[in-house]
Amino acid sequence: MTFPGLQALKRDRFFHLLLIIGAGLSFFVPFAPHTWPAAIDWRTIITLSGLMMLTKGVELSGYFDVLGRKMVRRFATERKLALFMVLSAAVLSTFLTNDVALFIVVPLTLTLRKLCEIPITRLIIFEALAVNAGSLLTPIGNPQNILLWGRSGLSFAAFTWQMLPLALVMMVSLLVVCWFAFPDKRLQYHSGTTGPEWKPRLVWSCLALYIVFLTALEMKQELVGVGLVACGFLILARRVLVSVDWTLLLVFMAMFIDVHLLIQLPVLQHVLHSVSGLSQAGLWLTAIGLSQFISNVPSTILLLNYVPPTVLLAWAVNVGGFGLLPGSLANLIALRMANDRRIWWRFHVWSLPMLAWAAAIGFGLFLLI
Repeated sequence: MTFPGLQALKRDRFFHLLLIIGAGLSFFVPFAPHTWPAAIDWRTIITLSGLMMLTKGVELSGYFDVLGRKMVRRFATERKLALFMVLSAAVLSTFLTNDVALFIVVPLTLTLRKLCEIPITRLIIFEALAVNAGSLLTPIGNPQNILLWGRSGLSFAAFTWQMLPLALVMMVSLLVVCWFAFPDKRLQYHSGTTGPEWKPRLVWSCLALYIVFLTALEMKQELVGVGLVACGFLILARRVLVSVDWTLLLVFMAMFIDVHLLIQLPVLQHVLHSVSGLSQAGLWLTAIGLSQFISNVPSTILLLNYVPPTVLLAWAVNVGGFGLLPGSLANLIALRMANDRRIWWRFHVWSLPMLAWAAAIGFGLFLLI
């Protein structure tokens, strides 16, 4: 029995880069492999495991084919379909978190490739940017907001209100860019595509398991939840467990270990200890820059040890999700699910200008309010 992700892992240049970075960092920090397991955020790994199984279950049920066929009939042009998918990704991320939104939107997007001619790679890139923009609005949109909300003592409404100006600017900006990135031409349908055959029983089972999994997460029993989901598929559809790209979890583990090694560098420790004395512009650039290399969630955790959970910090770490691939774990999820080697560099063609715009307009907006 072979796992489909194993060959992909051998060709995964980002995973190879993570291994090289980890090996290089080991020469500059104490070599202590026994501390590496503690550096991994196992709650994130377990949560991803459950979401990957549930998404793959819906995908193998054929329901995404049914939904995709209805969508391409509803949206006659490439631009309208792209705007709908990008806006849907952003809205879903506000209350389902950015990672969960991608696990719903990206597999659906991939099914569109079977039905019509549309630049799938570009669309997935915009969906990744959309969940970063949409999720910054609410306290539950992404992990860094959950952390900042808990430390701030603000109500749900108050936190959302302070994030609203940046969220609006970024979503409007993204939709404008999306308007020009996708032409207003009629969708070209693939001829000879047969009507989808789907399995309603598997779809409803996935929905039931999803509710069980979410309940377990709310009760802080994520390991029990993922075990119940795995047992459910073991009984209902074993091929789901075989079809999941489990190697994505190895990529995340390598990333967590690299971050653990990186933050031990003496030069970074010196920078962090001087953070509390930085000006507003200095803190803004530090939070955004740090996020580019260790992701915005670890950056938030680190910076909260030195500065309070202010609006400036909340805006900065969310802006840091744009730009380089490691800026947000959502970027990695979306691009990995696309299974296209070209997407890794094409992503930066759109994300880096978006980072520059977000950093400039965001700080200017902050000074105005």
